[in-house]
Amino acid sequence: MGDDDNSRGQGAPTINDVAALAGVSKKTVSRFINKSPLMSDATREKVEQAIQQLDYVPNPQARALALRRNFMIALLHDNPNGQTVLNFQKGVLSAIKDTELALAVRPVDRISPGLLADIESYLTKQRPLGVLILPPISERDDIVELCKRLDVAYIRIGSTALDDPANCVASNDREVVHELISAMLAKGLKRIGFVRGPEGFRSPIERESGFRDAFTDCGMPLEESLIAQGNYRFGSGLDAGRELLDRNDRPRAIFASNDEMASGVLHAAHELGLAVPGDLEVLGFDDTATASHVWPTLTTVHWPIEEMGRLAATKLVSEFLGNATHDCNLNQVVVPSHIVERASAKFH
Repeated sequence: MGDDDNSRGQGAPTINDVAALAGVSKKTVSRFINKSPLMSDATREKVEQAIQQLDYVPNPQARALALRRNFMIALLHDNPNGQTVLNFQKGVLSAIKDTELALAVRPVDRISPGLLADIESYLTKQRPLGVLILPPISERDDIVELCKRLDVAYIRIGSTALDDPANCVASNDREVVHELISAMLAKGLKRIGFVRGPEGFRSPIERESGFRDAFTDCGMPLEESLIAQGNYRFGSGLDAGRELLDRNDRPRAIFASNDEMASGVLHAAHELGLAVPGDLEVLGFDDTATASHVWPTLTTVHWPIEEMGRLAATKLVSEFLGNATHDCNLNQVVVPSHIVERASAKFH
């Protein structure tokens, strides 16, 4: 018997044994195990035959030790919108569903003085293949520098491009809000209220910029008194709605920076006996389940957070899985949003 036969006789077959017998690299065997499409039929058949001949059973723990990484990706977030996090997770899980990879979700406290130490301890102990970083903490360069120092791959998610294409997935918040408000102005609405998102997030900045740009580009004056502060939660939308609507010169329409706050505005309108969309038109952003569950159903912007999760995860693990997972364009950065017209506001 040759050396390979001797090594196989000494214990359970390893990925090295499969690679040797099939005449391919360990990475190729790993790609086969993870169902990567980046393999010819002939190579796939050779690896499959070697696995069957050796009765090889993949051992993730042993492979993880060899890689000095665990077969998981970590999601770091401090996002007040639970539905956003869940939708993003759905996209990530769809990208890794046919692989050995798992997703670990790690909430963090962005205002904690120990944030960086907490993340460093977590990454050092868990040794993920890489991390996905949701806003608003994705906007912090010190977290990115920490990942680089620990040699942990990362993808930043945001409402605008935050990094080079290989390390970033973004949406086009400013452009789509500009389109939304321009459509309302074009049909003759001049008094449009606005509910901001919380400070410390890039998304409210981008969405407010789109709102303001629409007025500027249409040559319409923007009334600063029709802008109210919110924090992305229902209660703040309710308070902002009461503030904006409890005035003699109330706005004819209100755009809120997310659906939770827009539903609060709807509630405030109902309290005052205002008909929507007869007396007031209401628009939101996100297109979460809330948008179709409230009455009237909410005209909003569909934020492609699930697709962003799928693309981000695919970018993160593409090299591990052979640079060809699913049908994503790995050079893509922006996943475009689009307007969903429902009952609370009409454009015609």
